[in-house]
This record gives sequence, C-alpha cells and structure tokens, in this order.
Amino acid sequence: MESLEQFLGASPWMASLTPAQQQLVRGTLYEKHYDAGDIVCRKGSPSEEWVGIIEGLAKISCESHTGKQISFITGIPSGSWFGEGSLLKREPRRYDIVALRKSRIAFMPARTFFTLLEESIGFNRFLLTHFNERLGQFIGYMEYDRFLSPEARVARSLASMFNHELYPGMHYKLEISQEELGNLSGISRQRVNQALHVLQSEKIVDVKYGAITVLDIDALKSFEA
Repeated sequence: MESLEQFLGASPWMASLTPAQQQLVRGTLYEKHYDAGDIVCRKGSPSEEWVGIIEGLAKISCESHTGKQISFITGIPSGSWFGEGSLLKREPRRYDIVALRKSRIAFMPARTFFTLLEESIGFNRFLLTHFNERLGQFIGYMEYDRFLSPEARVARSLASMFNHELYPGMHYKLEISQEELGNLSGISRQRVNQALHVLQSEKIVDVKYGAITVLDIDALKSFEA
C-alpha cells in the first residue's frame, strides 16, 4: 500500500516547490477512502479541492435527465491529479467523479492550490502541460467514441491511461477487470472480452485474470480494426 508521502513524492510538481511550499502541501492535504461505485465528487457540488488518486481507479462522467451516462475520460488511475478546471473557474463541478474500485483519494484544499499557483513557477508549468495533455485526451475521446469499432474503443481506452504526463504512476501491467474496462469504454463486458481476444491475437496485449499487460503501446494507440 502506497503511503501519502510516496504519492506526493511521485507527483512531478512536488519537487519544484520550495521546502515551505512542500510543508504547506503536507500540512493541508488529506485523504478519504471509497468503495467501488461511490461518488467521490458529485455534479453540482462546490469545487473546493484539487483531487488526486493515491490508489484505485475512477472515471469522470455525467448522467442525462433520461438516465444515459456519458464518460468524459476513459479512466483515471493511481498517481493522477484532476479537477483543476472547475477549481480555477470557481464553479460547481459539472460532472460526477465515480470510484470504479476501492480507492484512496487525496484532496488539496483550494487555498493551498491557489497559493502554489501564485507562488510557484514550476507548479504553473506543470498545470500548463497538464491542460494541454487533457485537451488532447478529450479530442481523442470524441473521435473514438463516435467513429471507432468496439475493439478500437477498448484499445484506445487502455492506451489513454498510459499518458505519463497525466498519469505518472502508470506501469505497462494494468490491474483492471473486464467489467471495469467495459464501464470505461461504454460497452458490455462480453464485448470487452471479445475485443481483448483480438488485441491479444495481434500480440498487442497479454491478458491474464484481473490484469492486462501492454506489449506494444504504439500499436494499441493506433489500433483501428
């Protein structure tokens, strides 16, 4: 189990802070635990913290008045920070953040976040890169959600979690169930199973019970069967 200090040490912006700023982060950051299916942050709630995943997996989604769910990001794995957009605009959250498995979530209060924003050039540089990568991810998501086959959607859902700018803690062996991957891809578990068999036959991934190892990340990102 990763400690909160280990999680902070792996966050790329932490090393750019002064000792006083690092101490501010350590003194104000707190964590909560969630089970699979729990709402971490609810749509319409005040944006009062920057959110990080110490351990676990989550998704950002929204539900229409008819009950249809739309996922805005395929998956947010351990080591990730998100939610800065609503925080910067000081507006209520426009989406739900949902834990897909048992998760430990870190929260940085808005006051600490804005202090770093005002004082740290390194923190600002991290956020600028973060925004650019996130924008590219959203554009890519719109493309594969509308145009790609189920196999390609599964491939892109997996590939999107191997962005080391957004998710620095990711490794090429991903512990994820087919049900979780179905929730992220917006297709059934049975269809995910079929898609993974195709990807494994192409030697792009290796599938074991509860885990998927990426063998060829470039092929995964460009898969369009």
